[in-house]
Amino acid sequence: MRFRTTIELGGKTATGMEVPPSVVEALGSGRKPAVVVTLNGYSYRSTVAVMGGRYLLPVAAEVRAGSGVAAGDQVDVDVELDTEPRAVAVPEDLAAALDADPAARDAFGVLSYSNQRRHVLSVEGAKTPETRARRIAKVLTDLAPTPNRGT
Repeated sequence: MRFRTTIELGGKTATGMEVPPSVVEALGSGRKPAVVVTLNGYSYRSTVAVMGGRYLLPVAAEVRAGSGVAAGDQVDVDVELDTEPRAVAVPEDLAAALDADPAARDAFGVLSYSNQRRHVLSVEGAKTPETRARRIAKVLTDLAPTPNRGT
């Protein structure tokens, strides 16, 4: 399904684009459908969000670079319902750390696709081995069960 829209700047760097309500309705998968988006031949997976009564799709820096678009550009957008299972490719070093901590592995396994991806992107974005190791340790800490603090 194709529509034309403008890439909008929200804040300093956040960009997104509005999806017409008729497109969301035609996808037939509720108000927040998982979709495959194609801009200038560059495809990515996303989910339609509802903010302020508008349907929006994010356009991350990686997507802007890959598709050659910028805030303010008018673009033709193709969207289709994403019916494929969402699975995050976990880097070997993070996978090994998770395997060494079964509770963390279980906690990671029940996270949503987006939250798993957030942890993986943090690790993959490290520029040095030391930073990568710290970020892996932080993932394990974040996944550790918290004691019931009661009142």
